[in-house]
Amino acid sequence: MIERKNEVEKRKVTTEDRLLHGGDYNPDQWLSYPDVLKQDVEFMKLAHANTFSIGMFAWAALEPEEGVYDFEWLDEVIERIHSIGGRLILATPSGARPAWMSQKYPEVLRVDSYRRKQLHGARHNHCYSSSYYRKKTQEMNTKLAERYGDHPALLMWHPSNEYGGECHCELCQANFRTWLKEKYNHSLDELNHSWWGPFWSHTITDWEQIESPSPIGENAVHGMNLDWRRFVSHMTIDFYKNEIEPLRKITPDIPISANFMSDNPEFVPFTGLDYSQFAKEVDVISWDAYPAWHNDWEDTPTLAARTAFLNDHFYAMKDQPFILMESTPSAVNWHDVNKAKRPGMHLLSALQMHAHGSDSNLYFQWRKSRGSSEKFHGAVIDHDQSTENRVFKEVAELGKIMENISDKVTGYRRQADVAILFDVESNWALDDAQGFGLKTKQYGRTLQKHYQAFWEEDIAVDVISKEHDFSKYTLLVVPMLYLMSEETAEKLQTFVKNGGTLVTSYISGIVDESDLTHLGGWLKPLKETFGMEPLETDTYYPSDRNTLDFNGKEYEVKDYATIIEVNEANVLGTYTEDFYKGTPALTENPYGKGKAYYIGARAEHAFHADFYGKLIRDLKLEPALSVEHERGVSVQGREAEGLRTVFIMNFTESEQPISILETVKDVQTGETMEGKRTLQPYEVLIVEKEIGN
Repeated sequence: MIERKNEVEKRKVTTEDRLLHGGDYNPDQWLSYPDVLKQDVEFMKLAHANTFSIGMFAWAALEPEEGVYDFEWLDEVIERIHSIGGRLILATPSGARPAWMSQKYPEVLRVDSYRRKQLHGARHNHCYSSSYYRKKTQEMNTKLAERYGDHPALLMWHPSNEYGGECHCELCQANFRTWLKEKYNHSLDELNHSWWGPFWSHTITDWEQIESPSPIGENAVHGMNLDWRRFVSHMTIDFYKNEIEPLRKITPDIPISANFMSDNPEFVPFTGLDYSQFAKEVDVISWDAYPAWHNDWEDTPTLAARTAFLNDHFYAMKDQPFILMESTPSAVNWHDVNKAKRPGMHLLSALQMHAHGSDSNLYFQWRKSRGSSEKFHGAVIDHDQSTENRVFKEVAELGKIMENISDKVTGYRRQADVAILFDVESNWALDDAQGFGLKTKQYGRTLQKHYQAFWEEDIAVDVISKEHDFSKYTLLVVPMLYLMSEETAEKLQTFVKNGGTLVTSYISGIVDESDLTHLGGWLKPLKETFGMEPLETDTYYPSDRNTLDFNGKEYEVKDYATIIEVNEANVLGTYTEDFYKGTPALTENPYGKGKAYYIGARAEHAFHADFYGKLIRDLKLEPALSVEHERGVSVQGREAEGLRTVFIMNFTESEQPISILETVKDVQTGETMEGKRTLQPYEVLIVEKEIGN
């Protein structure tokens, strides 16, 4: 096991020594209501709010006609917030442009995959290739940076909002061809080989024959689809870099973020862009979290584990605290059913963010819009404009708690000995594959199910990309890595050879980075590392079932079962049904100084709990604090400077008995405690303990 470092320095992501509390504020919607704007400042104080992101959709108010600017209203708002000691996350307005621009410069409008020019409307419908839009965003951002760059309230830049989408216009087609020429060394032979051009006579003989994927054209060349997704990420990041250029130049000491997302409503890692590449260009990771609490299809602990997974995904992107840029204090307006958070859930869900690495709890939105599509989206201030309703009171209560714990959390780090690998390119390729079960691949959900076994044991996990340094981890879990290059396979082999423990699963190592299948079966480094080889993947109908026998217990198998040929590996589990009854389903192979495990089937949660529970014990992996509890209680911690702050959270609707097996101190009351306690439904206990050298 890798020795845990007990002296961990803080890594603050902003200049603040306090947790950030506040959120998206849209004063441009209320300029004709001066009393409302004055009221906002008073309510900010009552809510114990200290930070506001403003300006993300304010272009029409900032530049009502081309070349005519109005910043006076923004000046006034900024001064009001500054007067109460508040800080600003100043957004650039490129996420939604004004109507005059679409009318006068139609090149800024996106073209969809059917090659239809979009009308003005909605948001995020601009072309990243448009030279005019790039010029205008730089002009606007230059003016913002020059006017507010030295303002003492400015904390961070927030370019645009939730980057995403794609454009198929002629400008983007030309850029796509240029990108492909560079990728394939101006060789159509290389491109045709990677795209397997001879299939269906789709060999490209001229670069101008290449069009982006379309439902009315080419959409089944998997290598091209994969390259298009890579190109969309490239163009989005390139647009972002163009947008922040004046911010970097004029305000080099102000950090810059970009609010990332999950894939909603599934609430799995976002697949619209390659965030592992985007993260390299931002100073601070921020993300927008909207779990559907109290839903019909999963219990609260399961959703809490999936939320934790996403937090650990964003934390690991830069191995530092992140910012929760958007959340809701109650309901949203875009789920199929927009249910309000039950009393106590707002506090619990907010503190879970801090437990997993956030230095903020910011909301969308501060005040509910009066009209249009988000008038019923949750907010701190409702249409009643009252501080006496339940939601406002819970927000204010959280604000006070955040003030009390700020010095025990802000900048504190998370330490993990376990990592789970998520690869968005593999996700793209697997989703595109015309095989297996079209509805049961569920790559993101599968990773979350593996993660849940560690969450239930209070073991910290980093959710990493294939570019991360594997050597810092004791255990690396790599389920369903369908797309795997030889480089990645060799990197995994080296990890095991040097003493790491590796777990992979069915549907791994099938295709290369061009989405071409590996010839000759499994890659040689994988065969050597795992001491076995997958021969065939059986895909089940929803009614099909099998069982896996492991350690004398049988576990249900559904969706996928791999038929395995064992070479040197030890067989730990076997199938109990079908034509492969009695054959290996779970293997273990000592290799070098480490071990490699292969899980051949998609098994029920009880299997993950028992299998990973055994690995946790064998590898002597330890939680942040020793607490005995039942399922639904989560214990997660952050540490710095010889102290560990631990959040003990009850994600159930019932009282939960716990037993704290170490001496700790309640962060809020200063009380020293050890032994048995009872957590109320949704209750959070925040404690600290010293950690020695």
